[in-house]
Amino acid sequence: MLVAGIICEYNPFHLGHLGQIEKTRKLLGENCATVCVMSGNYVQRGEPAVFNKHARAAAAVSCGADLVIELPTPYALSSAERFAQAGVFLLEAFEICDAISFGSECGDLDMLTYAAENIVTEQADRLIQQWLGAGLPYALAQQKAADEIMGAKSDVFKSPNNLLAIEYLKALKTCNSRLTPITVTRTGGAHDSEIGLSAARLRKLLSGAANPWELMPQSAVKIIKNEIAAGRGPISIDKYEIAMISRLRTIDDFCWVPDATEGLDRRFAKYAAREASIENILNSIKTKRYAMSRLRRMLMCACLGITAKDTEAPPPYIRVLALNSIGKKLLRKARMTAKLPIITKPASTQKLSGRAVELFNKEVKSTDFYTLAYREESARLGGSEWRQSPYIDVSNVSN
Repeated sequence: MLVAGIICEYNPFHLGHLGQIEKTRKLLGENCATVCVMSGNYVQRGEPAVFNKHARAAAAVSCGADLVIELPTPYALSSAERFAQAGVFLLEAFEICDAISFGSECGDLDMLTYAAENIVTEQADRLIQQWLGAGLPYALAQQKAADEIMGAKSDVFKSPNNLLAIEYLKALKTCNSRLTPITVTRTGGAHDSEIGLSAARLRKLLSGAANPWELMPQSAVKIIKNEIAAGRGPISIDKYEIAMISRLRTIDDFCWVPDATEGLDRRFAKYAAREASIENILNSIKTKRYAMSRLRRMLMCACLGITAKDTEAPPPYIRVLALNSIGKKLLRKARMTAKLPIITKPASTQKLSGRAVELFNKEVKSTDFYTLAYREESARLGGSEWRQSPYIDVSNVSN
């Protein structure tokens, strides 16, 4: 049985994500198993996830994923490059995966590989630095470098899923990975899937009066409806505004925040102390050089106490969030082969030491902050990370 890895956010899980899993199985064989590395309670766009990680992982497993493990918060709240590197590292460290499946608008693995190879050359680095020096944001500096090196083929860099696919391919090379890359054609936004369905659109529907359920597999709908009924979502950043501003105003120096370079630490200190809303803080800090997603990630990291040092090394453990019967078999195999300690129940943290303990404790505190948006007081009690075991799907029925 072949095992495919998928790096994802499932924010939330929808029909497009189901389509990627199904297409991956068609490419690798119907008996192919899937291991998903999923962002936890915070996502790469610099915001809290619309539903907590355990619910999103349960939805994925109920819809056909076999095993879901967590991409720890510091890596989830990172640039696309660090996000991809950490995800690939975890799949490699698990030692049971044969392939990695990711989406792309072009659906052309040869073209994506060509782009990944050409953007890591000395010439590309020199050109990128040249355009950064001219005041351009990184994405545009990279695009201009690709234009000069690749000509018309540089169009591959103009689509968000292609860009993330290129980062996965770069990470595979950096890790000297044995995983075979495969790509599924996708037409949505970053982290969304192949039928043109946008997770951003679905989140908007969930927060409004429209009915989003026809866009999600029924197994996922049941889990998400339960979360909504329990007052655990949908979650949005505005629910944390006072809590975030109160934390930001206790910080005098932002130099420890990831990506706080080129004077951004001073801009954060100035406007976080003065402005009265998250939107105004971000808009005041924003210049044409910096993408808003980068600023949101920095703001969230500052609130959670995540430092630049937290992602200097790869993830130090594997945290299991959800699995089915096939996932149980994969997990048994992984326990004999994995290069990192595997955390299932909270008691498993006794295996951790050093940096791994520090990172897990930050995860505990990040979750405690996340739960502040829940409706019921009892659900906002601290320490929920210590009480939550992996979701186990016993239905063996996929949509």
